[in-house]
Amino acid sequence: MRVVVTGAAGFLGSHLCDLLLGRGDEVVGIDNLCTGAVANIAHLAGRDGFSFVRRDVSSRVDVAGSVDAVMHLASPASPKAYLALPIETLKAGSLGTHNTLGLARDKGARYFLASTSEVYGDPQVDPQDETYWGHVNPIGPRSVYDEAKRFAEAMSMAYRRVHGLDVRISRTFNTYGPRMRPDDGRVVSNFIVQALAGTPLTVYGDGLQTRSFCYVEDQVRGLVALLDSDHVGPVNIGNPDEFTVLELAEAVLDATGSKSEIVFEPLPTDDPAQRRPDISLATELMGWRPDVALGEGLRRTISWFAANS
Repeated sequence: MRVVVTGAAGFLGSHLCDLLLGRGDEVVGIDNLCTGAVANIAHLAGRDGFSFVRRDVSSRVDVAGSVDAVMHLASPASPKAYLALPIETLKAGSLGTHNTLGLARDKGARYFLASTSEVYGDPQVDPQDETYWGHVNPIGPRSVYDEAKRFAEAMSMAYRRVHGLDVRISRTFNTYGPRMRPDDGRVVSNFIVQALAGTPLTVYGDGLQTRSFCYVEDQVRGLVALLDSDHVGPVNIGNPDEFTVLELAEAVLDATGSKSEIVFEPLPTDDPAQRRPDISLATELMGWRPDVALGEGLRRTISWFAANS
Protein backbone atom coordinates (compact mmCIF):
# COMPACT_ATOMS: atom_id res chain seq x y z
CA MET A 1 0.00 0.00 0.00
CA ARG A 2 0.91 3.66 -0.25
CA VAL A 3 0.24 5.10 3.21
CA VAL A 4 0.24 8.71 4.37
CA VAL A 5 1.31 8.99 8.03
CA THR A 6 0.82 12.32 9.78
CA GLY A 7 2.95 12.88 12.87
CA ALA A 8 5.56 10.68 11.18
CA ALA A 9 8.51 12.21 13.03
CA GLY A 10 6.95 11.70 16.43
CA PHE A 11 7.69 8.93 18.90
CA LEU A 12 4.80 6.69 17.87
CA GLY A 13 4.64 7.81 14.24
CA SER A 14 8.27 7.01 13.53
CA HIS A 15 7.87 3.45 14.82
CA LEU A 16 4.74 3.08 12.71
CA CYS A 17 6.71 4.17 9.63
CA ASP A 18 9.34 1.52 10.43
CA LEU A 19 6.73 -1.23 10.59
CA LEU A 20 4.91 -0.19 7.42
CA LEU A 21 8.15 0.09 5.43
CA GLY A 22 9.38 -3.19 6.87
CA ARG A 23 6.39 -5.03 5.47
CA GLY A 24 6.80 -3.46 2.02
CA ASP A 25 4.45 -0.47 2.10
CA GLU A 26 5.37 2.93 0.68
CA VAL A 27 5.12 5.74 3.24
CA VAL A 28 4.62 9.47 2.82
CA GLY A 29 5.44 11.01 6.20
CA ILE A 30 4.08 14.42 7.18
CA ASP A 31 5.05 16.36 10.29
CA ASN A 32 5.42 20.03 11.25
CA LEU A 33 8.05 19.06 13.86
CA CYS A 34 6.04 20.79 16.57
CA THR A 35 6.84 17.94 18.94
CA GLY A 36 8.38 15.47 16.50
CA ALA A 37 12.09 15.33 15.65
CA VAL A 38 13.99 14.70 12.42
CA ALA A 39 16.29 12.43 14.44
CA ASN A 40 13.42 9.96 14.82
CA ILE A 41 13.28 9.37 11.08
CA ALA A 42 16.89 10.12 10.14
CA HIS A 43 17.53 6.42 9.57
CA LEU A 44 14.82 6.44 6.90
CA ALA A 45 16.38 9.23 4.82
CA GLY A 46 17.06 7.95 1.34
CA ARG A 47 15.28 4.67 1.92
CA ASP A 48 13.26 3.37 -1.00
CA GLY A 49 9.56 3.88 -0.46
CA PHE A 50 9.87 6.69 2.11
CA SER A 51 9.38 10.41 1.58
CA PHE A 52 8.93 13.19 4.10
CA VAL A 53 7.08 16.51 3.91
CA ARG A 54 7.32 19.16 6.60
CA ARG A 55 3.82 20.57 6.87
CA ASP A 56 1.16 21.48 9.40
CA VAL A 57 -1.88 19.33 8.61
CA SER A 58 -4.07 21.91 10.38
CA SER A 59 -3.37 24.25 7.47
CA ARG A 60 -3.56 21.95 4.45
CA VAL A 61 -2.83 18.45 3.27
CA ASP A 62 -2.11 17.57 -0.34
CA VAL A 63 -0.30 14.49 -1.61
CA ALA A 64 0.36 13.79 -5.27
CA GLY A 65 -0.46 10.40 -6.71
CA SER A 66 -2.52 7.53 -5.40
CA VAL A 67 -3.03 6.88 -1.68
CA ASP A 68 -4.39 3.66 -0.19
CA ALA A 69 -4.53 4.70 3.48
CA VAL A 70 -4.27 7.86 5.55
CA MET A 71 -3.14 7.38 9.17
CA HIS A 72 -3.65 10.52 11.25
CA LEU A 73 -1.36 10.60 14.30
CA ALA A 74 -0.36 14.28 14.23
CA SER A 75 -0.91 15.95 17.62
CA PRO A 76 0.98 16.89 20.75
CA ALA A 77 0.38 13.81 22.90
CA SER A 78 2.04 14.21 26.30
CA PRO A 79 0.44 16.35 29.02
CA LYS A 80 3.42 18.69 29.09
CA ALA A 81 3.21 19.20 25.32
CA TYR A 82 -0.51 19.69 24.95
CA LEU A 83 -0.74 21.95 28.00
CA ALA A 84 2.02 24.11 26.48
CA LEU A 85 0.37 24.02 23.03
CA PRO A 86 -3.37 24.01 23.71
CA ILE A 87 -4.53 25.78 20.55
CA GLU A 88 -2.25 23.72 18.31
CA THR A 89 -3.57 20.54 19.94
CA LEU A 90 -7.19 21.52 19.35
CA LYS A 91 -6.43 22.45 15.75
CA ALA A 92 -4.68 19.12 15.11
CA GLY A 93 -7.76 17.28 16.36
CA SER A 94 -10.27 19.44 14.50
CA LEU A 95 -8.79 21.07 11.39
CA GLY A 96 -6.10 18.42 11.02
CA THR A 97 -8.69 15.65 11.19
CA HIS A 98 -10.95 17.47 8.72
CA ASN A 99 -8.11 18.00 6.26
CA THR A 100 -6.85 14.41 6.44
CA LEU A 101 -10.38 13.04 6.12
CA GLY A 102 -10.74 15.17 3.01
CA LEU A 103 -7.53 13.71 1.61
CA ALA A 104 -8.75 10.16 2.25
CA ARG A 105 -12.10 10.92 0.61
CA ASP A 106 -10.47 12.51 -2.44
CA LYS A 107 -8.11 9.54 -2.88
CA GLY A 108 -10.65 6.82 -2.12
CA ALA A 109 -8.36 5.72 0.73
CA ARG A 110 -8.99 4.01 4.05
CA TYR A 111 -8.81 6.43 6.97
CA PHE A 112 -7.18 5.63 10.30
CA LEU A 113 -7.51 7.91 13.32
CA ALA A 114 -5.10 7.42 16.20
CA SER A 115 -7.31 8.39 19.13
CA THR A 116 -6.56 7.88 22.80
CA SER A 117 -7.73 6.45 26.10
CA GLU A 118 -8.01 10.09 27.19
CA VAL A 119 -11.48 10.08 25.60
CA TYR A 120 -12.52 8.10 28.70
CA GLY A 121 -11.35 10.95 30.97
CA ASP A 122 -11.25 9.99 34.64
CA PRO A 123 -13.20 6.75 34.16
CA GLN A 124 -15.89 5.52 36.50
CA VAL A 125 -15.72 1.95 35.18
CA ASP A 126 -12.80 -0.47 35.22
CA PRO A 127 -11.54 -1.74 32.90
CA GLN A 128 -12.67 0.56 30.10
CA ASP A 129 -14.18 -0.99 27.00
CA GLU A 130 -15.18 0.72 23.78
CA THR A 131 -18.84 1.07 24.81
CA TYR A 132 -17.96 3.37 27.72
CA TRP A 133 -18.75 7.00 26.88
CA GLY A 134 -16.29 8.50 29.32
CA HIS A 135 -16.17 10.97 32.21
CA VAL A 136 -14.45 14.08 30.86
CA ASN A 137 -14.25 17.66 32.09
CA PRO A 138 -14.88 19.58 28.83
CA ILE A 139 -13.36 22.85 30.06
CA GLY A 140 -10.46 21.66 32.25
CA PRO A 141 -6.79 22.04 31.27
CA ARG A 142 -6.60 18.49 29.88
CA SER A 143 -9.71 19.02 27.75
CA VAL A 144 -7.62 20.48 24.94
CA TYR A 145 -6.39 16.96 24.21
CA ASP A 146 -9.35 14.92 25.46
CA GLU A 147 -11.95 16.90 23.54
CA ALA A 148 -9.77 17.26 20.43
CA LYS A 149 -9.67 13.48 20.16
CA ARG A 150 -13.37 13.08 20.99
CA PHE A 151 -14.19 15.57 18.25
CA ALA A 152 -11.84 13.76 15.85
CA GLU A 153 -13.68 10.50 16.49
CA ALA A 154 -17.04 12.21 15.92
CA MET A 155 -15.82 13.82 12.68
CA SER A 156 -14.40 10.52 11.42
CA MET A 157 -17.67 8.69 12.02
CA ALA A 158 -19.63 11.55 10.40
CA TYR A 159 -17.50 11.08 7.26
CA ARG A 160 -18.30 7.39 7.47
CA ARG A 161 -22.05 8.03 7.65
CA VAL A 162 -22.26 10.87 5.13
CA HIS A 163 -19.57 9.92 2.61
CA GLY A 164 -19.20 6.18 3.18
CA LEU A 165 -15.52 6.59 4.10
CA ASP A 166 -13.78 3.44 5.31
CA VAL A 167 -12.77 4.41 8.88
CA ARG A 168 -10.64 2.82 11.61
CA ILE A 169 -10.21 4.33 15.10
CA SER A 170 -7.67 3.18 17.69
CA ARG A 171 -7.63 4.21 21.33
CA THR A 172 -4.08 4.13 22.65
CA PHE A 173 -3.16 3.57 26.31
CA ASN A 174 0.15 4.95 27.67
CA THR A 175 2.68 3.86 25.07
CA TYR A 176 6.39 3.95 25.95
CA GLY A 177 9.71 2.95 24.40
CA PRO A 178 12.74 4.25 22.50
CA ARG A 179 12.51 7.72 20.90
CA MET A 180 10.41 9.22 23.64
CA ARG A 181 11.46 12.80 24.26
CA PRO A 182 13.42 13.08 27.53
CA ASP A 183 11.45 16.21 28.42
CA ASP A 184 8.01 15.17 27.21
CA GLY A 185 6.60 14.90 30.73
CA ARG A 186 5.22 11.35 30.48
CA VAL A 187 5.67 9.27 33.58
CA VAL A 188 7.91 6.57 32.06
CA SER A 189 10.35 9.00 30.46
CA ASN A 190 10.30 11.23 33.54
CA PHE A 191 11.24 8.36 35.83
CA ILE A 192 13.94 6.98 33.52
CA VAL A 193 15.61 10.37 33.01
CA GLN A 194 15.51 11.09 36.74
CA ALA A 195 16.80 7.64 37.70
CA LEU A 196 19.70 7.76 35.23
CA ALA A 197 20.64 11.23 36.48
CA GLY A 198 20.43 10.15 40.13
CA THR A 199 17.83 12.82 40.90
CA PRO A 200 14.59 12.19 42.83
CA LEU A 201 11.73 10.50 41.01
CA THR A 202 8.71 12.81 41.07
CA VAL A 203 5.42 11.11 41.89
CA TYR A 204 2.27 13.20 41.67
CA GLY A 205 -0.39 12.61 44.29
CA ASP A 206 -0.01 9.53 46.48
CA GLY A 207 1.21 7.36 43.59
CA LEU A 208 -1.65 4.90 43.99
CA GLN A 209 -3.30 5.97 40.73
CA THR A 210 -2.97 3.20 38.15
CA ARG A 211 -1.87 3.05 34.54
CA SER A 212 -1.38 0.39 31.88
CA PHE A 213 1.83 0.66 29.86
CA CYS A 214 2.13 -0.69 26.31
CA TYR A 215 5.54 -1.09 24.69
CA VAL A 216 5.76 0.77 21.39
CA GLU A 217 6.45 -2.30 19.20
CA ASP A 218 3.29 -3.94 20.53
CA GLN A 219 1.38 -0.72 20.01
CA VAL A 220 2.26 -0.19 16.34
CA ARG A 221 1.68 -3.87 15.62
CA GLY A 222 -1.83 -3.38 16.99
CA LEU A 223 -2.38 -0.22 14.95
CA VAL A 224 -1.42 -1.94 11.71
CA ALA A 225 -3.55 -4.98 12.54
CA LEU A 226 -6.50 -2.64 13.02
CA LEU A 227 -5.74 -0.83 9.76
CA ASP A 228 -5.81 -4.17 7.94
CA SER A 229 -9.03 -5.33 9.64
CA ASP A 230 -12.60 -4.85 8.47
CA HIS A 231 -13.82 -3.26 11.72
CA VAL A 232 -15.28 0.24 11.66
CA GLY A 233 -15.28 2.02 15.01
CA PRO A 234 -13.06 2.44 18.07
CA VAL A 235 -10.78 -0.35 19.27
CA ASN A 236 -8.65 -0.23 22.43
CA ILE A 237 -4.97 -0.91 21.73
CA GLY A 238 -3.09 -1.16 25.02
CA ASN A 239 -1.66 -3.47 27.63
CA PRO A 240 -4.25 -4.62 30.21
CA ASP A 241 -1.62 -5.19 32.92
CA GLU A 242 -2.25 -2.53 35.57
CA PHE A 243 0.37 -0.88 37.80
CA THR A 244 0.32 1.92 40.32
CA VAL A 245 2.62 4.84 39.59
CA LEU A 246 4.58 3.88 42.71
CA GLU A 247 5.05 0.35 41.33
CA LEU A 248 6.34 1.84 38.09
CA ALA A 249 8.79 4.04 40.01
CA GLU A 250 10.12 1.01 41.89
CA ALA A 251 10.43 -0.95 38.64
CA VAL A 252 12.47 1.84 37.05
CA LEU A 253 14.72 2.10 40.10
CA ASP A 254 15.26 -1.66 40.02
CA ALA A 255 15.98 -1.75 36.28
CA THR A 256 18.43 1.17 36.41
CA GLY A 257 20.06 0.28 39.72
CA SER A 258 19.51 3.90 40.71
CA LYS A 259 19.61 5.03 44.34
CA SER A 260 17.30 7.97 43.64
CA GLU A 261 14.66 8.69 46.24
CA ILE A 262 10.97 9.16 45.49
CA VAL A 263 9.41 12.55 46.19
CA PHE A 264 5.75 13.53 46.06
CA GLU A 265 4.13 16.58 44.42
CA PRO A 266 0.47 17.69 44.21
CA LEU A 267 -1.70 15.83 41.71
CA PRO A 268 -2.44 17.79 38.49
CA THR A 269 -6.02 18.86 37.74
CA ASP A 270 -8.24 16.11 36.29
CA ASP A 271 -5.50 13.49 36.48
CA PRO A 272 -7.31 10.13 36.13
CA ALA A 273 -7.25 7.79 39.12
CA GLN A 274 -7.37 4.63 37.03
CA ARG A 275 -6.71 3.69 33.43
CA ARG A 276 -6.83 0.10 32.14
CA PRO A 277 -8.06 -1.15 28.76
CA ASP A 278 -10.40 -4.01 28.05
CA ILE A 279 -8.77 -5.42 24.90
CA SER A 280 -11.29 -8.19 24.30
CA LEU A 281 -12.40 -6.58 21.04
CA ALA A 282 -8.84 -6.29 19.67
CA THR A 283 -8.15 -9.90 20.58
CA GLU A 284 -11.40 -11.14 19.08
CA LEU A 285 -11.14 -9.11 15.87
CA MET A 286 -7.44 -9.30 15.14
CA GLY A 287 -5.94 -11.89 17.47
CA TRP A 288 -3.84 -9.05 18.90
CA ARG A 289 -2.35 -9.01 22.36
CA PRO A 290 0.78 -7.27 23.66
CA ASP A 291 3.85 -9.50 24.03
CA VAL A 292 6.38 -7.32 25.87
CA ALA A 293 6.10 -7.32 29.67
CA LEU A 294 6.77 -4.10 31.57
CA GLY A 295 10.15 -5.24 32.92
CA GLU A 296 11.49 -6.13 29.49
CA GLY A 297 10.07 -2.99 27.90
CA LEU A 298 11.65 -0.82 30.57
CA ARG A 299 15.04 -2.49 30.05
CA ARG A 300 14.91 -1.76 26.31
CA THR A 301 13.77 1.80 26.87
CA ILE A 302 16.38 2.50 29.55
CA SER A 303 19.12 1.15 27.25
CA TRP A 304 18.00 3.56 24.54
CA PHE A 305 17.90 6.54 26.91
CA ALA A 306 21.34 5.67 28.31
CA ALA A 307 22.81 5.49 24.81
CA ASN A 308 21.15 8.69 23.59
CA SER A 309 21.44 11.01 26.58
